[in-house]
Amino acid sequence: MLKTLGAPERRRRSGRKPRAVTDAEPEAVPTSRATIVRAAPFTGTEDAAGWLAAAELDDELQTAIAVLNRALHAHRVATADPYVTEVSAERALVVRVGYGTGEELADGRFGECLELPASGPRRPRRSMEAPEERFATLLGGREEVLPAEELVLRARADLNAGRLAEAALQSRIAIEALLAALDSDAVAAHREAVASAANAALRGELPGGSAAALEDAVAAMELALKRRRLGG
Repeated sequence: MLKTLGAPERRRRSGRKPRAVTDAEPEAVPTSRATIVRAAPFTGTEDAAGWLAAAELDDELQTAIAVLNRALHAHRVATADPYVTEVSAERALVVRVGYGTGEELADGRFGECLELPASGPRRPRRSMEAPEERFATLLGGREEVLPAEELVLRARADLNAGRLAEAALQSRIAIEALLAALDSDAVAAHREAVASAANAALRGELPGGSAAALEDAVAAMELALKRRRLGG
């Protein structure tokens, strides 16, 4: 269940005349609430309370994120909107795991719930990577982004989401783009496996074991890009 909260409905800009303003106060920002409900209901309150007491909350969170991202992916495809993006647990303002009646859950309420502690964005050590400095360098035009960098990110997102066919195809173009920019034997070692997986994906015959090969290939590309960022 998805619901938008906390801001007026956005209206399309096309066809409307601009208006003069004397100040530039920030507008209210909408907040989206996603409620992931299990398919099988509990037999009663005692059953639900027992589940919550024994639940691995991090596992429940990752499962919920996967379900939500599948829905967002389906929405992106159905609306043909490339700007519908997937989410990660780190982007959530608050995460709660609990149980309640259908009416309670539809209204964002619970019979009982636990709120997970907030997790801030991970910050790499300055001795290893400094994304803020690279961000400034890229914005200043002192360095160009390799096409492979974006392609590898897309391959990783597809792989993490379990979209093996898309991951195979993204990995194919990513590995070719990366090898065109960098001389890496470690990456080149995965070229044949990635090509085989991509060809199988095009035929609709991608074997289930391809996930491990693609994971190894994407990890090798990520490592090569990291070494480049560190000047290695």
